[in-house]
Amino acid sequence: MSRLTVVVADDEPLGRQRLVRLLERESDAQVVAVCADGATALAAVRRHNPDLLFLDVQMPSLDGFSLLRQTDGKGRPAVVFVTAHDQYALQAFEANALDYLLKPFDEERFHKAYERARERLSGPPARDTAAGNGDEGAHPDRLAVKRDGTVYFVKTADVDWVEAASNYVRLHTGRETHLLRESMTGIGARLDPRRFLRIHRTAIVNVDRIRELQPWFSGEYIVILQDGTKLKVSRGYREVITRWLGKAC
Repeated sequence: MSRLTVVVADDEPLGRQRLVRLLERESDAQVVAVCADGATALAAVRRHNPDLLFLDVQMPSLDGFSLLRQTDGKGRPAVVFVTAHDQYALQAFEANALDYLLKPFDEERFHKAYERARERLSGPPARDTAAGNGDEGAHPDRLAVKRDGTVYFVKTADVDWVEAASNYVRLHTGRETHLLRESMTGIGARLDPRRFLRIHRTAIVNVDRIRELQPWFSGEYIVILQDGTKLKVSRGYREVITRWLGKAC
C-alpha cells in the first residue's frame, strides 16, 4: 500500500495535535509538515508537494482559501477543510474540497473523511469538465446542505429530482429530502447537464431515474420516475426532452 503524504495546517495547538494523532492511526498516512499559520502551510505545500492537506479556514497571515488560490492547479493537494465555522461549507465545496470537518468531530467522522481522500487519490483522476450544453465547467459530485446545525454532503448521483421551494430548492434522494438555499437557475448551472434535465420551472430531474414518458394535455408530458413519482414536463421545456430522446415526442 503506497503512503499518502499529509500536511496539517491549524492555528490551534490542540487541533494540530489531535489531527496528527488521528493520522498516526491510519496505516498509510505520513505527516510531512505541521503548520500553525497560512504562510508556513503554503511554504510546506510548495516544498513537500503533499497528497493531502488538512486545512483550517481561519489562520494568521493567510486564510485557507487564500492559501489555495496561491497554489497552482496541478500542484494543489487534495484538501479536507477543518473548522469550527459551518458558514464556509459552500465556499469550501466551490474550492473542490474533498470534505469539510466541522469541529468538534469524532474519530469515526475523521476516518470517513480520510477514507474518502484515500479512495479519490487511489482512483483515476476526477473529470473536471462536462459539456452537456456546449459549455465547459466544473460540476460538483456532492452538494453541501445544512440541517440542525450540521453540514452534510449529498452525492449528486443520489438526487432523484430537484423541486423549487420558494427561496430554496428541495433535493429528493430516495425517501429523504434536503433543503438547500439556492435558486433553480443556480442549482441547474451546478448540476451536470448530461445527467440532469430541467423539465419545468419548478423541477429538475435525474435522467437515470426516468422510467417512462407519457403524453398529457396541451402538448405537455408526464415523466414517471423509477419510484413512481410523476412530474409534469411543461410545453416550454418539451424541446429539452425531445433532444434527450433524440427524436420527436
